[in-house]
Amino acid sequence: MPIFSLPGRYGIGTFGDNAYRFADKLAEAGQKYWQILPLGPTGYGDSPYQSFSTFAGSPYYIDLEVFDESVLPKEQRELCEPESDDDRVDYGHLYETRLEALYHAYQVENYCGLEKEFPDFEPFCREQAFWLEDYALFMSLKEEYKGLPWYEWEDEDIRQHKEEALREERQRLGDRIRFHKWLQYKFYDQWRRLKTYVNCLGIRLIGDLPIYVSYDSSDVWASPELFCMDEKRRPTWVAGVPPDAFSATGQLWGNPVYDWRYHERTGYDWWIKRIGHSFRQVDVLRLDHFRGFDEYYCVPFGDSTAERGHWEKGPGMKLFDAIRAALGDRDIIAEDLGILTDGVRKLLSDSGYPGMKVLEFAFDPDGSSAYLPHRWINNCIGYTGTHDNQTLRAWFDELSDEETAFMVDYLDLDPKDRKEWSDRMFRIALMGVADTVIIPMWDWLELGSEARINTPSTFGGNWCWRMEPEAFDKKLIKHMRRLSEIYGRTWD
Repeated sequence: MPIFSLPGRYGIGTFGDNAYRFADKLAEAGQKYWQILPLGPTGYGDSPYQSFSTFAGSPYYIDLEVFDESVLPKEQRELCEPESDDDRVDYGHLYETRLEALYHAYQVENYCGLEKEFPDFEPFCREQAFWLEDYALFMSLKEEYKGLPWYEWEDEDIRQHKEEALREERQRLGDRIRFHKWLQYKFYDQWRRLKTYVNCLGIRLIGDLPIYVSYDSSDVWASPELFCMDEKRRPTWVAGVPPDAFSATGQLWGNPVYDWRYHERTGYDWWIKRIGHSFRQVDVLRLDHFRGFDEYYCVPFGDSTAERGHWEKGPGMKLFDAIRAALGDRDIIAEDLGILTDGVRKLLSDSGYPGMKVLEFAFDPDGSSAYLPHRWINNCIGYTGTHDNQTLRAWFDELSDEETAFMVDYLDLDPKDRKEWSDRMFRIALMGVADTVIIPMWDWLELGSEARINTPSTFGGNWCWRMEPEAFDKKLIKHMRRLSEIYGRTWD
């Protein structure tokens, strides 16, 4: 259940009361885990996997209700309410209104003496300076340049991150820089409080770490040495996947790929900081595109398709050994979906991380799929579907006749009674051997394609679904708890 999908009056889910009430209902339903999507600030395309920083949090999640009337007046709050009755996330409206309202609150707190009520703001800035200084300046400059990506900024010295030019900008933009630091302070303070509450209910939070960072990010702008870049700070290679049965030209993601030789020379210091930072936010971490740590596909920068790409060797266990040595044993999930090689399988085995098994990938008519439940192992995470899949109810309608026939036979379904199909899928996952099972909220609610979170390789209309305020009702809570109790998955 993504944070942005929570109900609420201000156009997007936040760390406010509805998040706490959702956690209460999970506890009542006997659940042990709440899996979320990345929490970073999103840009063009709204994807949480293309963020302006791998360390920062999205200010859209800051709860406005914590500010009293003297700090954030009613008229400012009302401007943040959606313009239409459609309760899907309107990122354009958020972009136009949310920061303006938060800036008003910031000015009141900072220039009316209220900052004394937050003595940990300055310590937060010092503790997070390794990323926060560059990020706050980056976002302030981005506003100056009307949202343009940093590699299109007019001043070459600023594009090139020349310290003398940046020193002048820091003085000129001092108030705006402080505002962006204040936003991050508010984000992390509210998230810490919510996480503490959720953990006290006996629920652990599962986060998600994208393998790559966005080209238009403070990470790439401030630290080009981490990536394969030329002397003009342009990527030499970008990430993607090769042509396959689903795409004749492959997928061109456009993220700069890592200079893994540099990371190895530094003892993977940046990765250790990144993983450690993530574990201060969540209890369990899913590593996106796990196969990229074994081998990654890179495409010449400037190509319009992924056809001319090639595979390069990734860091493998050297990275995970360094993380374990620095941070100890941590609960990590490997997103090992897609076409797997022997190298990826070995890396998964050597790391000891659980992989993912998705029921929506299971029912090939020839019965060969590794995702069929009788082929699951203990050390895996079972899913009905993920944020990139169609909702379960809509997926049933999209199956071929052959796939439907095999699934009906495998699960012993009544082909004429689709009302039981979702419930049978829940049961087959929960009764299996997987140590952990995650069922997305949209599947529990048996929603159609209107609730699909993301359709890969498409632009627009994604990352928008929000749950109806009363959808997670007593009846569903009782059903979730009953199934979890039957199959021994409730918390003690």
